[in-house]
Amino acid sequence: MKTFDIIMLSIVSLVIADFYSPRYDDFDIQPLLENDRILLGYVKCFLDEGPCTPEAKDFKKVIPEALQTTCGKCTLKQKELIRTVIRAIIQDHPESWEQLIDKFDKEKMYRDAFNKFLADKNE
Repeated sequence: MKTFDIIMLSIVSLVIADFYSPRYDDFDIQPLLENDRILLGYVKCFLDEGPCTPEAKDFKKVIPEALQTTCGKCTLKQKELIRTVIRAIIQDHPESWEQLIDKFDKEKMYRDAFNKFLADKNE
């Protein structure tokens, strides 16, 4: 491999490493939005109150950092998906949302920034 190719591959790897895996960029959120049982199953997983699907386990791992960085490593598609799901939780299950933010932001350090992120429709 040429030196230039190695350098380019390294740069691409660094850029990709700054984002979460695009593995779930095409995750179908419609079942979550249309079925409270499924949505609340994810919530229970995140709260350590129920079993987790493999996807929920993956999502749960990034929640703390995503909250702390206001989804700083999320792709645009991931931001859109996260906003949509969280807005559904807030609208349909506000008590569950309160439990989630209490668990992942006990000190209330990130809520204002994350609420601005949720309200943003342009990014």
